[in-house]
Amino acid sequence: MNSNTPKISVQTPIFPESITEGTLLSWLKKSGEQVNLDEHIADIETDKIVLEVNASANGILTTIKKEGATVTSGEEIAQIDPSGSSKALITPSSVATSKDETIISKSIKTIDTTIDTLKSKVINPAAKNIASALNIDVNKVEGTGRGGRVTKEDVQNFNKQPQDSLSIPSALQPGENSTRREPMSRLRRSVASRLLESKNNTAMLTTFNEVNMKPVMSLRKKYAEVFEKRHNGTRLGFMSFFVRAVTLSLQKYPVINAFIDENEIVYHNYCDIGVAVSSPRGLVVPILRNSENMSLADVEAQIKVYAEKARDAKLTLDELQNGTFTISNGGVFGSLMSTPILNPPQSAILGMHKIQERPMAVDGKVEILPMMYLALSYDHRLIDGKEAVQFLVSIKDFIEDPARMLLDI
Repeated sequence: MNSNTPKISVQTPIFPESITEGTLLSWLKKSGEQVNLDEHIADIETDKIVLEVNASANGILTTIKKEGATVTSGEEIAQIDPSGSSKALITPSSVATSKDETIISKSIKTIDTTIDTLKSKVINPAAKNIASALNIDVNKVEGTGRGGRVTKEDVQNFNKQPQDSLSIPSALQPGENSTRREPMSRLRRSVASRLLESKNNTAMLTTFNEVNMKPVMSLRKKYAEVFEKRHNGTRLGFMSFFVRAVTLSLQKYPVINAFIDENEIVYHNYCDIGVAVSSPRGLVVPILRNSENMSLADVEAQIKVYAEKARDAKLTLDELQNGTFTISNGGVFGSLMSTPILNPPQSAILGMHKIQERPMAVDGKVEILPMMYLALSYDHRLIDGKEAVQFLVSIKDFIEDPARMLLDI
């Protein structure tokens, strides 16, 4: 290795304007390992997205900043020695005996084995986040990725194993009183701050209604197979119906799609619907842009893309910003009823919940119907109770009679 060769700086990417700092979440390469130009070598977590750090040259990674460190835009976090090599080059001399060559060969194999062992301990950032959320010791997960890297699929498959095959963490042993501390992620801190801001700075009120899901469920059952074939494997879910119903209702009641800016009301002539998605890092809300122009298939396909990107921490800042309304579906986790909190500066949010069969009075008779509670939280400074209730009833009418969405009545 030529010590006189100048080292090349590895810097964090230029942060978006609204982000001032981040946390060095994880290294995919260790100090002393070979890296290639533009190779993904580290992840920076901000309060909104995860940014990738790529190698600025071919060479050996050196002088790396520790994981968990706070970093800023364009800051140097490592260096690359372009003259280095990750493996010692052991070349038998021309006078080496066959015995010497055997020893050298074994030494090379030992070095390769050691490097492979080190690689096997490399953990994909998404896998690390999922393992943390599921309280799984990643050292017990066998890596199937390149070079033995532990992937998110490895962690997910490990979690599906029978529970009796998994050891109980020492902190959960009966009779023991212990605590565990870990720092809040930037995303969690950002969510906490925004929720507190919403609670303190808005006059939030929630109104409820219930919707009969039988018409949509029957429609879905009848056309699910044809829909999936027609739209290249895209499945017909419930969310697309609600996005469509919300979009049409926002057009009927534009104040629900507006927000307060100091002493002015800002109305949107478009609908950018945020759909709350749970990820290993916490709740994120990617945006369906111009939902008024999207078909049911468009909505389902885009939500699938966002769910995969959220799981892999690949959502971009543009995909998370500037929504005009939010839909949150706590029903996927079994929630029967809740009061969703506003996502500032938006003025309203719709909460969907679990579909539960209940006895209902229909035309003087009792029927068992699949019912869902809907909750609309809204900023009472801008939206009157009358408008909020009418908006929620409009959604109910569209869902209970889907033909209304086609006819826009």
